[in-house]
Amino acid sequence: MEPKRNVYIWDMDETLILLKSLLNGSYAGTFEGVKNLENGVKIGKLWENHILEVCDRHFFYKQIENVNQPYLGIFNAHDDGLDLSDYNFSQDDFYLPLNAHRKRKLAYCHRVIAEKYRKGLYNILSQDLIQLWDSLYDLTDTYTDKWLSSARSCLEQCTSPKQDMNLSITSDNTRDAQFQHVNILVTSGPLIPSLVKCLFFRLDNMITCENVYSSLEVGKLQCFEWIKDHFSMPNVRFCVIGDGWEECEAAQSMRWPFVQINIQPNSIHRFPGLTPRDLRHYFNIIYGADEDDPERSLLS
Repeated sequence: MEPKRNVYIWDMDETLILLKSLLNGSYAGTFEGVKNLENGVKIGKLWENHILEVCDRHFFYKQIENVNQPYLGIFNAHDDGLDLSDYNFSQDDFYLPLNAHRKRKLAYCHRVIAEKYRKGLYNILSQDLIQLWDSLYDLTDTYTDKWLSSARSCLEQCTSPKQDMNLSITSDNTRDAQFQHVNILVTSGPLIPSLVKCLFFRLDNMITCENVYSSLEVGKLQCFEWIKDHFSMPNVRFCVIGDGWEECEAAQSMRWPFVQINIQPNSIHRFPGLTPRDLRHYFNIIYGADEDDPERSLLS
């Protein structure tokens, strides 16, 4: 019997993390003077500076910014497996259109980026920068009333012990039958900064680099269609969680449940507040409750 799978498709900004709303003051503005707006903007700018610095220094962002791709594995077929230990990436120049030569070079970049993501920031940053990062995370979590840690906790609870973090929507892993739940990130931001945000905001142990998608060039509906095509098997349920109109419309087009995140303090769909039980409720509304689902009695 095919196992049941819940596929959670998350937006990033103003959903799993807060950054844009800190920078533009809209988060503080929802509290009508209770939150210090200037402090929020300062926190946002610190994050922005750290993220861009790491993107440029360690993830080739200056070189490949103008050739943003929707996911890291898009040019895997062009990667010839060259040993990159002594490869000089500064010699490469990327621009559109991408011919076969530039696609191969970009595949090299993406391979190294994936390796660095899997190793984590502790293997990239100095001890002083790690301490600075930890302090900034704690400061932000306190300022946002535990938004970051609550979102991360929700994501952790959505990741069952049976999930293998090697599962991705771009792999042909024959062990798929073992897995029950998958977390996928589909963000409208550029791919490389989105990967670095996952690292900085401590999401990388729950979302693999292969499951991070940038919809900037292709749109969220296209990304959702890729996801659906990959999971074209029985007993798969999808749920989209985000704050924007684009993911809402794309989810409606796919006939998937959509959970609208709202940063307003009195919203029930925000962090802290949103739980895996809430998400199961949306799954069950669209797909119906399983007989062994504890939510079934609530829907009777």
